[in-house]
Amino acid sequence: MANLLATKPISTIFNEARETDEHCLKRALGPSNLVALGIGAIIGTGIFVITGTATAQHAGPAVILSFIFAAIGCVFAGLCYVEFSSMIPVAGSAYTYGYATLGEIFAWIIGWDLVLEYAFGAASVASGWSGYFISLLGDFGIKLPASIAGTRWDEFIFYNNHWENAARIIPKLKVLGIDPATLLHTYGAFNLLGFLAIVFCTLVLVIGIKESANFNTAIVAIKVPS
Repeated sequence: MANLLATKPISTIFNEARETDEHCLKRALGPSNLVALGIGAIIGTGIFVITGTATAQHAGPAVILSFIFAAIGCVFAGLCYVEFSSMIPVAGSAYTYGYATLGEIFAWIIGWDLVLEYAFGAASVASGWSGYFISLLGDFGIKLPASIAGTRWDEFIFYNNHWENAARIIPKLKVLGIDPATLLHTYGAFNLLGFLAIVFCTLVLVIGIKESANFNTAIVAIKVPS
């Protein structure tokens, strides 16, 4: 049990950070890349996919309170990270901070929690992007079968001559006075576009951290003004 709660001395962490062999991480990102990474994480697909639905169907104007409370929480989380990064200015983020302060078992849990967070986050973002891209293709007359537009849990409705995700289109249909039950319904089988989006992002990451950061910066520069 003592080994599970053992912490790694900060001096050891600093010594490991100074190593320069081929297995060590190399500093490659500058301030602009880091700022763009933060903005890209904040202004992601989720804010476009969920916010409109939550505002229209549940919160209304009070949704601004959710943003305020979330912003307050983010401020405290940011201050914690600032303090930790000032004390332990090395790579590793929350895993390293947990290893130095709480112990190995907590660092292990934090590391796997981060893996799960990014995995589910990437899946939800890819799914949201896929839905918007399919809708955009439909506006240009390119019709994709619903079977490759989502998973078997995703319901689709045939509207305006192409398949639309039911969760997004039903509120619009109600406003227009159209009964969704009168339209064709089906379910997806495999989200091909979401899968391809994840494959593409994986390939960009494999090429290199600098290249992926520059790609992220370009995407942020495009979506922030819009």
